[in-house]
Amino acid sequence: MNLSALKGNEKLKDQLSRQEGERGLSHAYILSGPPGSGKHALARLLAAAMLCTGQGEKPCGRCGPCIKVERAVHPDVSVISDPETGKPITVDQVRQLRADAYIRPNEGERKVYLLEEADRMNPSAQNAMLKLLEEGPPYAAFLLIAGSSGGLLQTVRSRCEELALSPVGREEVLPDPERQALVQKLADALERSEELELMEAALSMEGKREELSALLDDLWMELGSRAVRAGDRRRLLRAAELVKQLRGAARLNVSAGQLSGWLCAGMFEAT
Repeated sequence: MNLSALKGNEKLKDQLSRQEGERGLSHAYILSGPPGSGKHALARLLAAAMLCTGQGEKPCGRCGPCIKVERAVHPDVSVISDPETGKPITVDQVRQLRADAYIRPNEGERKVYLLEEADRMNPSAQNAMLKLLEEGPPYAAFLLIAGSSGGLLQTVRSRCEELALSPVGREEVLPDPERQALVQKLADALERSEELELMEAALSMEGKREELSALLDDLWMELGSRAVRAGDRRRLLRAAELVKQLRGAARLNVSAGQLSGWLCAGMFEAT
C-alpha cells in the first residue's frame, strides 16, 4: 500500500500494507491521535485506496478517483462535520448519513464517509451509528476521526479497527529550505500586490497538503514580521489575518487548491 504521503508512523503504515495485501482494508476504522499526527492525511489515503482504479500499489495517486479524492471533489467521499458552529456531529446528521449510505455509489465501487471529531458525538449519535457499522451495505466504509478513541462508546470501538497515530515532528513534514522558499514566494506576492504572481504562488501550495499547517504558520509569522518593517502595513496585516483564517480551514478536509483559491479571492477583494 502506498502510504508515503503520511509522515512518520512507520509501524502503522506497515500494518496497513500487510492488511491490504492479505485480507483487504476494513469497512470501519477509528483514526485517533493528537493534532498534527496525520489523521486527516491517513483518512484521505484510505479513501483514495478504496476508490483507486490504478494498477499496482494503492492509492496510485494518478488515476481519476485518486485525483478527485486529493482535490476533495469525489462524489463518493463524504465528510460529516459541522465546520460553521464547531459543534459535534448530531444524531440527525447520522440518520441522514444512514439514508445516504444505502444509495449506491455514484462513480466508484465504494462510498467512504469521514466523520470529523467522532469522539465528540453524544451517546445518541453514536448509538445511531451502531447498526450501520454492523449491518451497513458492503460498499460503505466509515473513517471515524478522533482525538482519542476513549471518547467513543465501547460498542462503537468494538465494531471498528483503531489506527492510533503518533505526533509528527515539524522537521518530518517538509525539508525546511523548501518550505521557507515557498513561504518567501507567497509573502513576496502578497506584499507586491501582483495578481498573476499571487495566483501562481498560491497554486504552488498544490501537492503540499500534509505540510499546509506548518506552511501557513510560517507564512503568518513572516507577514507579521514584514508588517512591522513596512511603511504601509494595511495590506500585509490584511494578508496575515486572511492566512490566520486559512490555518483553521487547513485542519478540516480542505484541499490545498481550495485554500489557494480562497487566498487569491480574499486578497483580490482587498485591492
